[in-house]
Amino acid sequence: MMTTGTKLRSAAAAMTLVLGGAVGWSAIGHAADAASADGTIKIVESWTRATPAGAQVAGGYLKITNSGSQPDRLIGGTLTIAGKVEVHEMSMTDGVMKMRPLEQGLEIKPGETVEFKPGGYHLMFIGLTAPVKTGDKPQGTLVFQRAGSLDVTFDAMAMGTMPAGHTHN
Repeated sequence: MMTTGTKLRSAAAAMTLVLGGAVGWSAIGHAADAASADGTIKIVESWTRATPAGAQVAGGYLKITNSGSQPDRLIGGTLTIAGKVEVHEMSMTDGVMKMRPLEQGLEIKPGETVEFKPGGYHLMFIGLTAPVKTGDKPQGTLVFQRAGSLDVTFDAMAMGTMPAGHTHN
């Protein structure tokens, strides 16, 4: 059973991993892009960060574009090294950063590009079965309400870095 102190430490560790520190920049290439069979949903620049030993969670970041004429919804996914993948949102409320799962997923409107990045929308990889190391390329699947499942590869960046061209919220 988790005590309140353990829960708070776990939550703080998760927020640290998700927010991270953009203390350096990396220009390594991105994993291959993914697109739905009909081409309406496109995923680019998917990445994650290396995790410290024993970490149970990691964050996933990417850009999703809906070029279709109807909204679609990212409702979940899988990752080979995680027990569960959730869509999360971070927001500032009364000066306090809060993180919450989006139980109904996230709608991507027609013509819209949504960036999942530290401090905002992100994927939460829960129950890691192995640490994420710099240079790893964990494989996953993202599930959309209309577009179905798309295979995605995440580039693992060093802790405290972000791909070139990305900014921290």
